[in-house]
Amino acid sequence: MNRRHFLKSGSLAALAATAYSQAPLMAALPSMEPIKITDIKVITTSPERAHLVVVKVETSEPGLYGWGCATFTQRALTVVTAVEEYLKPFLIGKNPDNIEGLYQSMYVSSYWRNGPVLNNAISGVEMALWDIKGKRAGMPVYQLLGGKARFAADLYAHASGSTFEQVEDSIRSWMEKGYRHIRAQFMSRRGGSYGSGGFDPNKHPNLPPETRLFEPDKYVRTIPKMFKHLRDKLGFGIHLLHDTHERINNAQALYLGKALEPYELFFWEDPLPPEEVNFFKQLRSHTTTPIAMGELFNNPNEWIDIVQNQYIDFIRVHLSQIGGLGPGRKLAAFCEPYGVRTAWHGPGDNSPIGHAAGIALDLACQNFGIQEQHIFNEPAQEVFEGCLKIENGYCYANEAPGWGIEVNEEKAKKYPWDRETPFDYHWGETRKPDGSIIKP
Repeated sequence: MNRRHFLKSGSLAALAATAYSQAPLMAALPSMEPIKITDIKVITTSPERAHLVVVKVETSEPGLYGWGCATFTQRALTVVTAVEEYLKPFLIGKNPDNIEGLYQSMYVSSYWRNGPVLNNAISGVEMALWDIKGKRAGMPVYQLLGGKARFAADLYAHASGSTFEQVEDSIRSWMEKGYRHIRAQFMSRRGGSYGSGGFDPNKHPNLPPETRLFEPDKYVRTIPKMFKHLRDKLGFGIHLLHDTHERINNAQALYLGKALEPYELFFWEDPLPPEEVNFFKQLRSHTTTPIAMGELFNNPNEWIDIVQNQYIDFIRVHLSQIGGLGPGRKLAAFCEPYGVRTAWHGPGDNSPIGHAAGIALDLACQNFGIQEQHIFNEPAQEVFEGCLKIENGYCYANEAPGWGIEVNEEKAKKYPWDRETPFDYHWGETRKPDGSIIKP
Protein backbone atom coordinates (compact mmCIF):
# COMPACT_ATOMS: atom_id res chain seq x y z
CA MET A 1 0.00 0.00 0.00
CA ASN A 2 1.47 3.37 -0.99
CA ARG A 3 1.50 6.42 1.30
CA ARG A 4 -1.50 8.08 -0.37
CA HIS A 5 -3.69 4.98 -0.06
CA PHE A 6 -2.59 4.53 3.55
CA LEU A 7 -3.50 8.08 4.52
CA LYS A 8 -6.80 7.88 2.68
CA SER A 9 -7.80 4.62 4.33
CA GLY A 10 -6.67 5.93 7.72
CA SER A 11 -8.73 9.08 7.33
CA LEU A 12 -11.81 7.09 6.39
CA ALA A 13 -11.33 4.84 9.36
CA ALA A 14 -10.94 7.84 11.67
CA LEU A 15 -14.11 9.44 10.30
CA ALA A 16 -16.02 6.20 10.72
CA ALA A 17 -14.76 5.81 14.28
CA THR A 18 -15.71 9.40 15.11
CA ALA A 19 -19.18 8.98 13.66
CA TYR A 20 -19.68 5.74 15.56
CA SER A 21 -18.48 7.27 18.83
CA GLN A 22 -20.83 10.24 18.45
CA ALA A 23 -23.87 8.20 17.40
CA PRO A 24 -25.23 7.73 20.95
CA LEU A 25 -24.70 11.45 21.63
CA MET A 26 -26.50 12.52 18.47
CA ALA A 27 -29.38 10.17 19.28
CA ALA A 28 -29.68 11.72 22.73
CA LEU A 29 -29.95 15.31 21.48
CA PRO A 30 -33.50 16.76 21.38
CA SER A 31 -35.08 17.37 18.01
CA MET A 32 -34.40 20.92 16.76
CA GLU A 33 -36.51 20.84 13.61
CA PRO A 34 -37.25 24.27 12.10
CA ILE A 35 -40.44 25.77 13.42
CA LYS A 36 -42.49 28.81 12.43
CA ILE A 37 -44.33 31.62 14.17
CA THR A 38 -48.03 30.96 13.68
CA ASP A 39 -49.64 33.70 15.75
CA ILE A 40 -48.88 36.69 17.99
CA LYS A 41 -51.32 37.83 20.65
CA VAL A 42 -51.37 40.80 23.02
CA ILE A 43 -52.66 40.41 26.57
CA THR A 44 -53.56 43.60 28.43
CA THR A 45 -54.13 43.51 32.16
CA SER A 46 -53.87 45.69 35.25
CA PRO A 47 -53.74 43.63 38.45
CA GLU A 48 -51.88 46.57 39.98
CA ARG A 49 -52.17 50.21 38.91
CA ALA A 50 -50.04 49.93 35.77
CA HIS A 51 -51.41 49.09 32.33
CA LEU A 52 -49.37 45.99 31.51
CA VAL A 53 -48.82 44.81 27.93
CA VAL A 54 -47.70 41.21 27.46
CA VAL A 55 -47.01 39.50 24.13
CA LYS A 56 -47.60 35.80 23.40
CA VAL A 57 -45.77 34.30 20.41
CA GLU A 58 -47.20 30.96 19.28
CA THR A 59 -45.38 28.45 17.08
CA SER A 60 -46.06 25.53 14.75
CA GLU A 61 -44.87 23.11 17.43
CA PRO A 62 -47.94 22.14 19.49
CA GLY A 63 -47.89 23.65 22.96
CA LEU A 64 -44.74 25.73 22.33
CA TYR A 65 -45.12 29.47 22.87
CA GLY A 66 -43.33 32.29 24.65
CA TRP A 67 -44.16 35.35 26.76
CA GLY A 68 -42.58 38.80 26.50
CA CYS A 69 -43.00 42.19 28.18
CA ALA A 70 -44.00 45.17 26.03
CA THR A 71 -45.23 47.44 28.81
CA PHE A 72 -45.06 51.19 28.12
CA THR A 73 -47.84 52.12 30.51
CA GLN A 74 -47.96 55.83 29.59
CA ARG A 75 -48.76 54.98 25.93
CA ALA A 76 -49.92 51.38 26.25
CA LEU A 77 -52.55 51.44 23.49
CA THR A 78 -50.02 52.53 20.89
CA VAL A 79 -47.81 49.55 21.74
CA VAL A 80 -50.79 47.19 21.35
CA THR A 81 -51.43 48.64 17.90
CA ALA A 82 -47.77 48.36 16.90
CA VAL A 83 -47.69 44.66 17.81
CA GLU A 84 -51.07 43.64 16.41
CA GLU A 85 -51.18 45.73 13.25
CA TYR A 86 -47.52 45.86 12.21
CA LEU A 87 -45.23 43.30 13.86
CA LYS A 88 -47.66 40.38 13.78
CA PRO A 89 -48.20 40.31 9.98
CA PHE A 90 -44.47 40.95 9.48
CA LEU A 91 -43.46 37.94 11.60
CA ILE A 92 -46.01 35.23 10.81
CA GLY A 93 -44.24 32.31 9.12
CA LYS A 94 -40.75 33.26 10.26
CA ASN A 95 -38.46 31.01 12.32
CA PRO A 96 -38.53 32.00 16.01
CA ASP A 97 -35.08 30.48 16.56
CA ASN A 98 -33.45 33.42 14.76
CA ILE A 99 -33.77 35.93 17.60
CA GLU A 100 -31.03 38.33 16.51
CA GLY A 101 -32.09 38.32 12.88
CA LEU A 102 -35.73 38.91 13.75
CA TYR A 103 -34.77 41.70 16.15
CA GLN A 104 -32.76 43.48 13.46
CA SER A 105 -35.53 43.12 10.87
CA MET A 106 -38.19 44.38 13.31
CA TYR A 107 -35.95 47.29 14.26
CA VAL A 108 -35.63 48.62 10.71
CA SER A 109 -39.06 47.51 9.47
CA SER A 110 -40.63 50.88 10.31
CA TYR A 111 -37.79 52.83 8.62
CA TRP A 112 -37.90 55.50 11.41
CA ARG A 113 -36.82 53.96 14.68
CA ASN A 114 -35.48 54.40 18.24
CA GLY A 115 -38.79 55.39 19.82
CA PRO A 116 -40.26 53.91 23.01
CA VAL A 117 -43.41 52.63 21.27
CA LEU A 118 -41.55 50.58 18.68
CA ASN A 119 -38.87 49.46 21.13
CA ASN A 120 -41.44 48.15 23.60
CA ALA A 121 -43.38 46.39 20.85
CA ILE A 122 -40.16 44.74 19.66
CA SER A 123 -39.29 43.82 23.24
CA GLY A 124 -42.57 41.96 23.68
CA VAL A 125 -41.73 39.72 20.75
CA GLU A 126 -38.00 39.48 21.49
CA MET A 127 -38.44 38.38 25.12
CA ALA A 128 -41.05 35.85 24.00
CA LEU A 129 -38.52 34.38 21.54
CA TRP A 130 -36.04 33.92 24.40
CA ASP A 131 -38.76 32.16 26.38
CA ILE A 132 -39.32 29.83 23.43
CA LYS A 133 -35.59 29.25 23.05
CA GLY A 134 -35.26 28.33 26.73
CA LYS A 135 -38.18 25.93 26.50
CA ARG A 136 -36.71 24.24 23.44
CA ALA A 137 -33.35 23.91 25.17
CA GLY A 138 -34.91 22.79 28.44
CA MET A 139 -33.04 25.57 30.27
CA PRO A 140 -33.84 28.81 32.10
CA VAL A 141 -32.90 31.85 30.02
CA TYR A 142 -29.94 32.81 32.21
CA GLN A 143 -28.27 29.52 31.20
CA LEU A 144 -28.49 30.57 27.54
CA LEU A 145 -26.50 33.69 28.47
CA GLY A 146 -23.62 31.68 29.97
CA GLY A 147 -24.96 30.61 33.34
CA LYS A 148 -24.69 32.19 36.77
CA ALA A 149 -22.02 34.63 37.88
CA ARG A 150 -23.81 34.85 41.26
CA PHE A 151 -26.49 32.88 43.07
CA ALA A 152 -29.11 35.67 43.18
CA ALA A 153 -29.61 39.36 42.48
CA ASP A 154 -29.18 41.79 45.38
CA LEU A 155 -32.19 44.13 45.56
CA TYR A 156 -32.80 47.63 46.79
CA ALA A 157 -36.08 48.47 48.47
CA HIS A 158 -37.97 51.79 48.53
CA ALA A 159 -38.39 53.85 51.69
CA SER A 160 -40.25 57.15 51.83
CA GLY A 161 -42.10 59.42 54.20
CA SER A 162 -43.37 62.95 54.73
CA THR A 163 -40.96 63.47 57.63
CA PHE A 164 -37.35 62.43 58.16
CA GLU A 165 -38.50 60.18 61.00
CA GLN A 166 -40.96 58.40 58.73
CA VAL A 167 -38.23 57.75 56.16
CA GLU A 168 -36.00 56.43 58.94
CA ASP A 169 -38.74 54.10 60.23
CA SER A 170 -39.37 52.78 56.71
CA ILE A 171 -35.67 52.05 56.23
CA ARG A 172 -35.50 50.21 59.54
CA SER A 173 -38.43 48.02 58.53
CA TRP A 174 -36.60 46.96 55.36
CA MET A 175 -33.39 46.36 57.28
CA GLU A 176 -35.28 44.01 59.58
CA LYS A 177 -36.24 42.00 56.49
CA GLY A 178 -32.60 41.57 55.52
CA TYR A 179 -32.16 44.32 52.94
CA ARG A 180 -28.72 45.82 52.50
CA HIS A 181 -29.63 48.56 49.99
CA ILE A 182 -32.53 51.01 50.42
CA ARG A 183 -33.55 54.05 48.42
CA ALA A 184 -34.62 56.99 50.59
CA GLN A 185 -37.15 59.52 49.27
CA PHE A 186 -38.65 62.51 51.08
CA MET A 187 -42.21 62.89 49.83
CA SER A 188 -43.53 65.91 51.71
CA ARG A 189 -46.14 68.17 50.19
CA ARG A 190 -43.48 70.86 49.89
CA GLY A 191 -40.09 70.12 48.40
CA GLY A 192 -40.75 66.42 47.79
CA SER A 193 -38.67 64.45 45.36
CA TYR A 194 -41.52 63.49 43.02
CA GLY A 195 -43.69 66.56 43.35
CA SER A 196 -45.73 67.58 46.33
CA GLY A 197 -49.13 66.33 45.18
CA GLY A 198 -51.38 69.29 45.88
CA PHE A 199 -50.85 73.01 46.46
CA ASP A 200 -52.58 76.01 47.98
CA PRO A 201 -54.58 77.72 45.19
CA ASN A 202 -54.71 80.90 47.27
CA LYS A 203 -50.91 81.18 47.08
CA HIS A 204 -50.73 80.07 43.43
CA PRO A 205 -53.98 81.29 41.81
CA ASN A 206 -52.55 81.09 38.27
CA LEU A 207 -51.73 77.36 38.36
CA PRO A 208 -54.16 74.75 36.93
CA PRO A 209 -56.08 72.82 39.62
CA GLU A 210 -54.47 69.48 38.63
CA THR A 211 -50.95 70.83 39.28
CA ARG A 212 -48.40 68.92 41.35
CA LEU A 213 -46.16 71.61 42.72
CA PHE A 214 -42.40 71.02 42.83
CA GLU A 215 -39.89 73.59 44.11
CA PRO A 216 -36.34 72.63 43.04
CA ASP A 217 -34.53 75.09 45.33
CA LYS A 218 -36.31 73.72 48.42
CA TYR A 219 -35.66 70.18 47.25
CA VAL A 220 -31.87 70.56 46.89
CA ARG A 221 -31.64 72.09 50.37
CA THR A 222 -33.90 69.47 51.98
CA ILE A 223 -32.36 66.23 50.69
CA PRO A 224 -28.88 66.68 52.26
CA LYS A 225 -30.61 67.41 55.60
CA MET A 226 -32.56 64.17 55.24
CA PHE A 227 -29.40 62.14 54.68
CA LYS A 228 -27.67 63.80 57.60
CA HIS A 229 -30.56 62.71 59.80
CA LEU A 230 -30.46 59.16 58.39
CA ARG A 231 -26.72 58.73 58.85
CA ASP A 232 -26.87 60.19 62.37
CA LYS A 233 -29.59 57.69 63.29
CA LEU A 234 -28.64 54.65 61.19
CA GLY A 235 -24.90 54.96 60.77
CA PHE A 236 -23.01 53.86 57.67
CA GLY A 237 -23.69 50.13 57.84
CA ILE A 238 -26.57 50.32 55.35
CA HIS A 239 -26.28 51.30 51.67
CA LEU A 240 -28.55 54.29 50.93
CA LEU A 241 -29.67 55.44 47.48
CA HIS A 242 -31.64 58.42 46.20
CA ASP A 243 -33.52 59.39 43.02
CA THR A 244 -33.72 63.03 41.88
CA HIS A 245 -35.82 61.99 38.86
CA GLU A 246 -34.18 64.58 36.59
CA ARG A 247 -36.01 67.53 38.15
CA ILE A 248 -33.24 70.04 38.81
CA ASN A 249 -31.03 72.24 36.65
CA ASN A 250 -27.31 71.87 36.01
CA ALA A 251 -26.16 74.24 38.75
CA GLN A 252 -28.43 72.59 41.29
CA ALA A 253 -27.05 69.19 40.29
CA LEU A 254 -23.51 70.40 40.96
CA TYR A 255 -24.59 71.67 44.37
CA LEU A 256 -26.50 68.53 45.35
CA GLY A 257 -23.84 66.08 44.18
CA LYS A 258 -21.27 67.83 46.37
CA ALA A 259 -23.65 68.20 49.31
CA LEU A 260 -24.38 64.44 49.30
CA GLU A 261 -20.72 63.35 49.44
CA PRO A 262 -20.44 63.15 53.27
CA TYR A 263 -23.33 60.66 53.38
CA GLU A 264 -21.69 58.10 51.07
CA LEU A 265 -24.63 57.12 48.87
CA PHE A 266 -24.52 53.80 47.00
CA PHE A 267 -25.77 55.82 44.05
CA TRP A 268 -27.57 59.03 43.16
CA GLU A 269 -30.10 58.36 40.42
CA ASP A 270 -31.00 60.48 37.39
CA PRO A 271 -29.76 63.92 38.50
CA LEU A 272 -30.42 65.34 35.00
CA PRO A 273 -32.72 64.54 32.04
CA PRO A 274 -31.39 62.60 29.02
CA GLU A 275 -31.51 65.76 26.91
CA GLU A 276 -28.64 67.11 29.03
CA VAL A 277 -26.23 64.15 29.01
CA ASN A 278 -23.41 66.41 27.78
CA PHE A 279 -23.30 68.03 31.21
CA PHE A 280 -22.34 64.77 32.90
CA LYS A 281 -18.70 65.53 32.12
CA GLN A 282 -18.86 68.58 34.41
CA LEU A 283 -20.94 66.75 37.00
CA ARG A 284 -18.51 63.83 37.19
CA SER A 285 -15.54 66.14 37.70
CA HIS A 286 -17.37 68.01 40.45
CA THR A 287 -18.51 65.19 42.76
CA THR A 288 -17.47 61.76 43.98
CA THR A 289 -21.08 60.74 44.65
CA PRO A 290 -21.74 57.63 42.48
CA ILE A 291 -24.16 58.43 39.65
CA ALA A 292 -26.83 56.18 38.09
CA MET A 293 -28.41 57.25 34.81
CA GLY A 294 -30.56 55.99 31.97
CA GLU A 295 -34.16 55.28 32.99
CA LEU A 296 -35.47 57.22 29.98
CA PHE A 297 -32.80 56.15 27.47
CA ASN A 298 -34.02 54.69 24.16
CA ASN A 299 -30.92 54.04 22.08
CA PRO A 300 -27.11 53.72 22.25
CA ASN A 301 -26.47 57.30 21.13
CA GLU A 302 -27.68 58.39 24.57
CA TRP A 303 -25.29 56.22 26.58
CA ILE A 304 -22.14 55.63 24.52
CA ASP A 305 -20.38 58.86 25.51
CA ILE A 306 -21.20 58.84 29.23
CA VAL A 307 -20.25 55.18 29.57
CA GLN A 308 -16.97 55.14 27.66
CA ASN A 309 -15.86 58.36 29.35
CA GLN A 310 -16.90 56.91 32.72
CA TYR A 311 -19.08 59.88 33.63
CA ILE A 312 -21.54 57.54 35.37
CA ASP A 313 -21.18 54.54 37.67
CA PHE A 314 -24.43 52.65 37.00
CA ILE A 315 -26.48 52.20 33.82
CA ARG A 316 -30.16 52.30 34.64
CA VAL A 317 -32.20 51.53 31.53
CA HIS A 318 -35.66 49.98 31.31
CA LEU A 319 -35.07 46.81 29.28
CA SER A 320 -38.27 46.86 27.24
CA GLN A 321 -37.63 50.54 26.50
CA ILE A 322 -34.42 49.64 24.62
CA GLY A 323 -35.86 46.60 22.84
CA GLY A 324 -35.54 43.61 25.13
CA LEU A 325 -33.09 41.12 26.58
CA GLY A 326 -30.61 41.06 23.69
CA PRO A 327 -30.05 44.84 23.62
CA GLY A 328 -29.69 44.73 27.41
CA ARG A 329 -27.02 42.02 27.16
CA LYS A 330 -25.10 44.08 24.59
CA LEU A 331 -25.34 47.17 26.80
CA ALA A 332 -24.06 45.30 29.86
CA ALA A 333 -21.12 43.94 27.84
CA PHE A 334 -20.33 47.43 26.54
CA CYS A 335 -20.34 48.84 30.07
CA GLU A 336 -18.17 46.13 31.67
CA PRO A 337 -14.68 47.25 30.55
CA TYR A 338 -15.45 50.81 31.67
CA GLY A 339 -16.36 49.75 35.20
CA VAL A 340 -20.00 50.81 34.79
CA ARG A 341 -22.37 48.45 36.60
CA THR A 342 -25.97 47.55 35.81
CA ALA A 343 -29.01 48.67 37.80
CA TRP A 344 -31.95 47.88 35.52
CA HIS A 345 -35.15 49.85 36.06
CA GLY A 346 -37.64 47.60 37.90
CA PRO A 347 -40.84 49.41 38.91
CA GLY A 348 -44.44 48.22 39.00
CA ASP A 349 -44.98 49.34 35.39
CA ASN A 350 -42.79 46.44 34.36
CA SER A 351 -44.50 43.06 34.16
CA PRO A 352 -43.18 39.97 35.98
CA ILE A 353 -41.88 38.84 32.57
CA GLY A 354 -39.84 42.04 32.29
CA HIS A 355 -38.51 41.53 35.80
CA ALA A 356 -37.52 37.96 34.92
CA ALA A 357 -35.51 39.27 31.97
CA GLY A 358 -33.69 41.72 34.23
CA ILE A 359 -32.86 39.00 36.75
CA ALA A 360 -31.53 36.73 33.98
CA LEU A 361 -29.05 39.47 33.05
CA ASP A 362 -28.27 40.19 36.70
CA LEU A 363 -27.22 36.57 37.23
CA ALA A 364 -25.23 36.20 34.01
CA CYS A 365 -23.37 39.54 33.79
CA GLN A 366 -20.18 40.09 35.77
CA ASN A 367 -20.77 43.85 36.07
CA PHE A 368 -24.10 43.57 37.86
CA GLY A 369 -24.52 46.33 40.42
CA ILE A 370 -27.97 46.24 42.03
CA GLN A 371 -31.57 45.48 41.02
CA GLU A 372 -34.61 47.61 41.78
CA GLN A 373 -37.24 45.68 43.68
CA HIS A 374 -40.94 45.42 43.08
CA ILE A 375 -43.04 42.98 45.11
CA PHE A 376 -46.10 42.00 43.07
CA ASN A 377 -49.45 41.86 44.85
CA GLU A 378 -51.68 38.78 45.05
CA PRO A 379 -53.76 39.59 41.92
CA ALA A 380 -50.54 40.00 39.88
CA GLN A 381 -49.23 36.69 41.18
CA GLU A 382 -52.58 35.15 40.29
CA VAL A 383 -52.25 36.34 36.68
CA PHE A 384 -48.51 35.70 36.36
CA GLU A 385 -48.05 32.21 37.76
CA GLY A 386 -44.46 31.69 38.85
CA CYS A 387 -43.43 35.23 39.87
CA LEU A 388 -39.81 35.24 40.98
CA LYS A 389 -38.99 34.44 44.60
CA ILE A 390 -37.71 37.27 46.82
CA GLU A 391 -36.08 36.37 50.11
CA ASN A 392 -33.79 38.24 52.50
CA GLY A 393 -33.33 41.08 50.01
CA TYR A 394 -32.36 38.79 47.12
CA CYS A 395 -34.30 37.81 43.99
CA TYR A 396 -33.88 34.31 42.56
CA ALA A 397 -34.44 33.22 38.97
CA ASN A 398 -36.85 30.42 38.20
CA GLU A 399 -35.09 27.18 37.34
CA ALA A 400 -37.82 26.08 34.92
CA PRO A 401 -37.17 26.37 31.15
CA GLY A 402 -37.57 29.85 29.66
CA TRP A 403 -38.80 32.47 32.12
CA GLY A 404 -40.62 29.86 34.19
CA ILE A 405 -43.67 32.14 34.25
CA GLU A 406 -47.08 31.31 32.82
CA VAL A 407 -49.66 34.02 32.09
CA ASN A 408 -53.19 32.94 32.99
CA GLU A 409 -55.15 34.60 30.20
CA GLU A 410 -58.55 34.05 31.78
CA LYS A 411 -57.49 35.55 35.11
CA ALA A 412 -55.84 38.45 33.27
CA LYS A 413 -59.32 39.40 32.03
CA LYS A 414 -60.44 39.90 35.64
CA TYR A 415 -58.20 42.97 35.84
CA PRO A 416 -58.93 45.16 32.79
CA TRP A 417 -57.31 48.50 32.24
CA ASP A 418 -58.93 51.57 33.75
CA ARG A 419 -59.90 53.36 30.54
CA GLU A 420 -60.67 56.57 32.44
CA THR A 421 -56.94 57.08 33.02
CA PRO A 422 -55.24 55.67 29.91
CA PHE A 423 -51.82 57.00 30.94
CA ASP A 424 -50.10 58.85 33.76
CA TYR A 425 -51.27 62.42 33.19
CA HIS A 426 -49.36 63.74 36.19
CA TRP A 427 -46.03 63.60 34.33
CA GLY A 428 -47.26 66.56 32.29
CA GLU A 429 -48.75 68.45 35.23
CA THR A 430 -45.84 68.79 37.66
CA ARG A 431 -44.87 72.44 37.70
CA LYS A 432 -42.68 75.04 39.34
CA PRO A 433 -44.48 77.84 41.20
CA ASP A 434 -44.33 80.01 38.04
CA GLY A 435 -46.17 77.33 36.04
CA SER A 436 -43.16 75.92 34.18
CA ILE A 437 -43.37 72.19 33.46
CA ILE A 438 -40.87 70.01 35.31
CA LYS A 439 -39.22 67.26 33.26
CA PRO A 440 -39.71 63.84 34.88
